[in-house]
Amino acid sequence: MSTADARHHPHRALAALLALLIAAACALPATALARRPPAPHLGFVRCSSVPYPCQGRTTVTRTGHLLVGASRMSRAARVLFPVRPAGRRAGVRAVGGTFRTGTRLVVRVPGDAVSGLIRVVNPGRRLSNPARIVVRRPPARRSGPFPSGQPSVFDGDGMWIWYVSKSQGGSVAAIAAQAKAHGIQTVFVKSADGGNVWSQFSAAAVAALKAAGLHVCGWQFVYGSDPVAEARAGAVAALRGADCFVIDAEGSYEGRYAQAQRYMTALRAEVGPDYPVGLTSFPYVDFHPGFPYSVFLAPGNASFNLPQDYWKTIGDPVDRSLAHTYTWNAPYEAGIYPLGQTYDGAPPSGIEAFRQLAAGYGARGLSWWDWQETTDAGWNAVGAPISPQAPPPTPIGPKLGRGSKGDLVVWVQEHLAGAGQTITVDGAFGASTAAAVSAFQAGAGLPQTGVVDAATWPVLLRTTPVQPDWTAPTPHTVGGGTGTGTSTGTPTGAATAAAARAGSRAPTGPWSARLAPKRDEIPPGPVR
Repeated sequence: MSTADARHHPHRALAALLALLIAAACALPATALARRPPAPHLGFVRCSSVPYPCQGRTTVTRTGHLLVGASRMSRAARVLFPVRPAGRRAGVRAVGGTFRTGTRLVVRVPGDAVSGLIRVVNPGRRLSNPARIVVRRPPARRSGPFPSGQPSVFDGDGMWIWYVSKSQGGSVAAIAAQAKAHGIQTVFVKSADGGNVWSQFSAAAVAALKAAGLHVCGWQFVYGSDPVAEARAGAVAALRGADCFVIDAEGSYEGRYAQAQRYMTALRAEVGPDYPVGLTSFPYVDFHPGFPYSVFLAPGNASFNLPQDYWKTIGDPVDRSLAHTYTWNAPYEAGIYPLGQTYDGAPPSGIEAFRQLAAGYGARGLSWWDWQETTDAGWNAVGAPISPQAPPPTPIGPKLGRGSKGDLVVWVQEHLAGAGQTITVDGAFGASTAAAVSAFQAGAGLPQTGVVDAATWPVLLRTTPVQPDWTAPTPHTVGGGTGTGTSTGTPTGAATAAAARAGSRAPTGPWSARLAPKRDEIPPGPVR
């Protein structure tokens, strides 16, 4: 339309202007929608049995896993859970997860989740249709200052066998007779080394030892270079009739959280969720800030803790060594079954004192390293009558505050996440962790010190820890009991996965995985 036409026909000009405005208005939303992901469509939700058994398809446990099936999910999609934090009004919490496929997302249920409707949300608040879930509390945690769990094959006295051929000449009858004469109910026999299964742990040998009246447990020394192969080799012990199995993880696993997680996942897949599995490792947790105790001893992994408290070789008196061991191991809430020493010239008086104090701590069982190096005097001390001796006052855990670092800080942060706090699990106790501790203390009616102390430990340990997925390629901050990834500063991605497969010593896991050990309380010896 010309200028003259517009002057003589103003109604035409107005119509043209309106047409332009309508076209522009229609074009803008189309452009915006092109930049925004569509709304997801939620197809199903299903309880995962990790780490708790499912009570129904859509009945989940707080801090357990939930599988969400939805189409049109962005890689940044989150799941909205109804929550009711302590002392706060009900609301929702957005939880990230791990994609199995483009339409399958696994998330952890928040520690403060409640029953109700969940939705999937894409960036831009693009909400899916709802689905209803029923939320249950986690099973009650073990109680008591130094919990030992339910009666098990680990109860009683045991002796470790490195080489069967060097233990009573390999005679099953002689092994059984020696064990019975000195009160030994269980023999821990080496069954594998790394990915190699040892022939001495045959089904026939296990059956013969059990027929002689002994419990038989296999044990495996692990390295972390190929954790899945190691797990499969370790699981052979169960297939050959072992009553239980113990992982001997030491310096090779320091700093290797992803490898430890792969190992435990693969092992449990082989032996099942209820098979008795223990961990034996360094007794002084604070000496090894990068060791993944929090992975090996996480709920659903190893339920029994056999710290190698070789007091004589360490160079500490028996009472001081056990106090150190119990203080730093008790927070992991796996039953503590101390592994003492009869080797390296351990005096009979020390062996008897170890037994008395362990009984005073409430240990349901203990064992000895090792058969082939035990003298006659040592055997007599192992089997001599004793009376329990009250240990010195020992706290449930050490005091942790600003500046603390290491795996026990990782454990604290995982429990704080389970209690509903949003936190980075990095193993460093900084300002954000102190604030989360203060918030937890406020909700629990405790003095707000920002320090995990004797009053805070027992209350904090009532929550179920949320373990990040240390194998995930993307770092995440853990929030509200939902953590699904590694922490900031952790080596991640394809390079880390390739390094792990190749057996690289590069640390994986939280920032604290990079910390070197303070010292080896037990001097290095031959590989067992």
